[in-house]
Amino acid sequence: MRILVALGGNALLRRGQPMTADNQRANVRIAAERIKEVAVDHEVVVAHGNGPQVGLLALQSTAYQEVGIYPLDVLGAESQAMIGYMIEQELGNVMPKEQQIVTMITMTVVDADDPAFDNPTKPIGPVYDKETAEKLAAEKGWSIAADGEYYRRVVASPQPRNIVEQKAIRQLVDSGVLVVCAGGGGIPCVFDEEGNLHGVEAVIDKDLASAELAVRAGADLLVIATDVDGVYENWGTPDQTFIKEMRAEDALNARFAAGSMGPKVRAACNFALATGKRAVIGSLEDIRGLVDGTCGTAIVSDSSGDVELH
Repeated sequence: MRILVALGGNALLRRGQPMTADNQRANVRIAAERIKEVAVDHEVVVAHGNGPQVGLLALQSTAYQEVGIYPLDVLGAESQAMIGYMIEQELGNVMPKEQQIVTMITMTVVDADDPAFDNPTKPIGPVYDKETAEKLAAEKGWSIAADGEYYRRVVASPQPRNIVEQKAIRQLVDSGVLVVCAGGGGIPCVFDEEGNLHGVEAVIDKDLASAELAVRAGADLLVIATDVDGVYENWGTPDQTFIKEMRAEDALNARFAAGSMGPKVRAACNFALATGKRAVIGSLEDIRGLVDGTCGTAIVSDSSGDVELH
């Protein structure tokens, strides 16, 4: 079975955890051990988030004031290489030695007129208390939004339309290579009137990009691995209820948090509707159960065929 595993950026740098290289390395090592549980028996493609990391790089880039701040597309490429390097190395340390592993810097095409550019929702960087977040927003011209009990910077997150390297990724997977790709949803790019590709100031949602890639790479299962055990109705309230399974046709109309679970559910629905195959959302700790169908929240659909992704 071909499985695309989408690792949340917060699974690699835990929410509220100091964003040190050592902490990230330790979390990646745990992720590699979990991925190995299914990668020894299945073809696996690993995508990953970069929200905490790209925000950290953006903050670091402000320290040297002799040059302007690097744009988010370039910082996204840096984060892909940084995270991909750690994932590739730690997977190599636990997988059979004959298993080839490749990290691919990946570009994702978006529409230049996507309305998301006027409505930033994607959290990046560290968490702050409300007072600190509001102060930084005033100083740096940021947009901020609540993220649980904290606040974070939010940026534009346009809908992914195509993965530039999709054919190369599929060729590698077909030949038995474990590919780490589409980091942070891919580097956001647009085509100009001459057909040339340019980066844009945004961070693509990695779950939506992972669903796009999973369809195009011929995946049999999409696993969205995060830091919770699945999807809950009325999350964060005394009435919260775990959801074991949802039909994609119904789940698309349900309301979940825009900056966290909402895109995960939408991505799972996109994959299920486009392929008629299962997507599952749950904890990386339970990855074997997510694949076997005993853990997490499954998204299923009776549809199969060409369905436009949302």
